[in-house]
Amino acid sequence: MRPLLAAIALLLASMQSAAAASSETLGTDVAIALPVIAGGITLYKDDWKGAAQLTVDTVATVGIAYGLKHVIREQRPDKSDFQSMPSDTSALAFAPANFLWDRYGWQYGVPAYAAATFVAWSRVDAQKHHWYDVTASAALAFGVSKIFTTRYQARGLSYGVAPTDGGAYASLDYRF
Repeated sequence: MRPLLAAIALLLASMQSAAAASSETLGTDVAIALPVIAGGITLYKDDWKGAAQLTVDTVATVGIAYGLKHVIREQRPDKSDFQSMPSDTSALAFAPANFLWDRYGWQYGVPAYAAATFVAWSRVDAQKHHWYDVTASAALAFGVSKIFTTRYQARGLSYGVAPTDGGAYASLDYRF
């Protein structure tokens, strides 16, 4: 948890001040930073399988969102074009948030979800997307993560005891 908080603090310190940047720009910066931070967490944990899952998860989510954007052709609220649905920027933010939750648990997922929700809000606030565009991106990221992400299991010795009818079950294993 401390590495995640340190990464978020570093991210916030390195960004432009909130007063100088628009919410759209700040949201885009956070969307780009989230996969980088998630990748840093996988490297910190020496979790190469997780790094691969994060990559597949993010590429699949953003790729599907990008493809759907060209098929659905929903007009943006600011009427600039017909590529509103779904939000690929929100997809880029929610993919690592879902990955962190599914791989490492809610302790990593909640801060990442808060940041991804800010990205979604910034896209709606800038009138680049409707609320349902960013919700669709979040749902897409959720589904893709459920397909590609497995729970992290640290290397080393693990043990457990469970009660059974008339006794107990004990297990001991070592993960390489």
